[in-house]
Amino acid sequence: MSDFLGMPTSRPRPAADLDARVARLRSGREPYVLATVVRAQRPTSAKAGDRALVLPDGTIEGFVGGVCATDTVRAQGLRLLELRRAARTTLLRITPEAGEPHEEEGLIAVEQPCLSGGTLEIFLEAVLPPVLIHVYGDSPIARAFAAVGQALGYQIETGPGVAADADAVLVASHGVGEEPILRDALAKGVPYIGLIASRRRGTAVLARVEGGERVRVPAGLDIGARTPGEVAVSVYAEIISLR
Repeated sequence: MSDFLGMPTSRPRPAADLDARVARLRSGREPYVLATVVRAQRPTSAKAGDRALVLPDGTIEGFVGGVCATDTVRAQGLRLLELRRAARTTLLRITPEAGEPHEEEGLIAVEQPCLSGGTLEIFLEAVLPPVLIHVYGDSPIARAFAAVGQALGYQIETGPGVAADADAVLVASHGVGEEPILRDALAKGVPYIGLIASRRRGTAVLARVEGGERVRVPAGLDIGARTPGEVAVSVYAEIISLR
């Protein structure tokens, strides 16, 4: 269902349904904005505690007010998603007192477009999927990659198949099955691909892999790392600096 502007309309959902929807979005690594009414000054149809989800296609699931509030929440929610990691949260104030749109750190105030008036304050939080790191290998360094990545709050996957939305692929298998996993990562355009090998051996491996110049070998920043944990820290530091 769409409104007269051709945008997907709000779909009211009970709280339990909304929570279940959030769980599905998280498991599917889909971004969304959670909008929560934190203050409502009459006359408004929404009340404090009302919630809705803003999806990347403009669909709103839940309830945070009538069409005037919904259109504003949609526009600001999509804007927050476009900013990606530059800003994750903002307080949206919809009020007849705003006049011209006003923005400062952590706050956006816009004029209430409906004649009914009323003021709403809605907290918008962009929820983005965690960084996805694919670790290939069963070596001490590979295990350190998994442990350090989890400590950073990243999602760690292992095995032969690379997800299309992986942020990094770290190969630490010491010569076992390196070329197929590197080809898979390159074909899927993974932003960071790191191979744990000496420069000499790494050059020989990558000479047999089309596009191998995109692979970082030796992977990681030169911090004098020696132990598996130190190597993992140096590689994640390089990923963070590039992101």
